[in-house]
Amino acid sequence: MSMKGIGLCGAHRTGKTTMAVQCAKVYPVTLVETTTSAVFAAHGLSPSEPMDFAKRLWIQGKVLAAAEEIWQQQDALFITDRTPLDMLAYTLADVQGKTSMDATILESYIHRCFSATAIFFSRLLVVQPGIPLIAAQGKAALNVGYIEHLNSLIIGFCGDERQLVAFDVLPRFVIDLDERCVWLANKCSLPVG
Repeated sequence: MSMKGIGLCGAHRTGKTTMAVQCAKVYPVTLVETTTSAVFAAHGLSPSEPMDFAKRLWIQGKVLAAAEEIWQQQDALFITDRTPLDMLAYTLADVQGKTSMDATILESYIHRCFSATAIFFSRLLVVQPGIPLIAAQGKAALNVGYIEHLNSLIIGFCGDERQLVAFDVLPRFVIDLDERCVWLANKCSLPVG
């Protein structure tokens, strides 16, 4: 039986990973990292390369399956920097007005993302853009518009009636790492480790 976790969700370059690592050092939670880039690489793909929607949806299904396997193995309270809602946001962010798709397959994926969120998480915390963006080798692009688009999608998914997990949204002005961790601990009622 897996233990439900704390999911940090939000766009790339918002400090989710740094926050998860620090909180796992300070509070009694296990850091669980997902393998998005590794899953893409295992299938000969890159998250940043253009692909048609059918391929994007297919690879995101593989990413979700890999994460579900990792989350299923947890037997203690954990924190992770990716959630099914992030995966859903990255998938739907590729939809444009004339994007061709199989609506039945898409609806199945959407349902799976909401279901996995309810199965594996007891709390979601949306980490909004706010920290200064600094270009770095191997990091996701600094496209502010895309980051804001993803942020809006994730906040929308959190408030969707199909999403059953309690959530909070980190205010943009909270950028100090220690303050972010204290905020998380208060929202999740975590004792000091």
